[in-house]
Amino acid sequence: MMDVRRLVLLRDLAEYQTVTAVADVHHVTASAVSQQLRALEAEVGKPLLLREGRTVRLTSAGRALARRCEDVLAALERASAEVNELAGTIDGELAVGCFTSGFPSVVLPMTETLQARHPQLRFRFHEAEPEETIAMLRQRRLDLVVAYRYRHLGTELQPGVVALPVCDDPFLICVPERLREAVETEGLSALSEQAWVSYPEGSCREANVHAARTAGFTPKLIHSCASIPVALDMVAAGLCVTMMPGMAARNAPAGLALIPAPGLHRKIEVVVRAGTERQPVIAAALAALAQP
Repeated sequence: MMDVRRLVLLRDLAEYQTVTAVADVHHVTASAVSQQLRALEAEVGKPLLLREGRTVRLTSAGRALARRCEDVLAALERASAEVNELAGTIDGELAVGCFTSGFPSVVLPMTETLQARHPQLRFRFHEAEPEETIAMLRQRRLDLVVAYRYRHLGTELQPGVVALPVCDDPFLICVPERLREAVETEGLSALSEQAWVSYPEGSCREANVHAARTAGFTPKLIHSCASIPVALDMVAAGLCVTMMPGMAARNAPAGLALIPAPGLHRKIEVVVRAGTERQPVIAAALAALAQP
């Protein structure tokens, strides 16, 4: 019988490519990962890895087994859900990951509803971007993640998780009030000669660049800012322009014009591991998110 935890290590090796990267994800040593993978080979009775000096790569048997890992994990999650459903209670802990601007708009209302319905339920929150929280979800360090994807960037979900829609978050063109009329008349192209403030590398920055290039110009990314409130203050002061999702601009300062960007939005989703949708605690959270 194969050890599921070892199977997860093999799956992660197929994804991350190196034993060191897998060790970092699981917060263990590389030697511990190597030891577990050797034990998995002994369980299977076939070589799963080709070792070439300090590098390893999967054999055809290793790749085949790694591909089946998500099926095995989803089946175990469904079995666990069926057992827990029999208890008929909703208690324990719900570990939730979410990006910064999603907390006030999505997570906190969900939590208030769950607290009213199931006061014995405990919560643990982790604030981070979807790239981090979905990885934590797949490693079973979170139970549910509120994430986003940009439709026009074609971002795909990772294997082993499922996403259910929550809402759309329209993009806003953020400019000093003096530029409102030009943007409302000419659209985004009115900002081709303006200085832009953008964000560290990531999907929001990519969305800004993509939208500007679609409008016929490459934005002049003069300023870089990791803080959304600071970026909005810079725009309100007349120093630059930017674009951001509506959830992020909900506390915009005075002196700022927020203009809808036609056809541009990000999709807000709740992401869970495949097979966990019927776990009582997760099902209760999904029901709370689904209410108007």
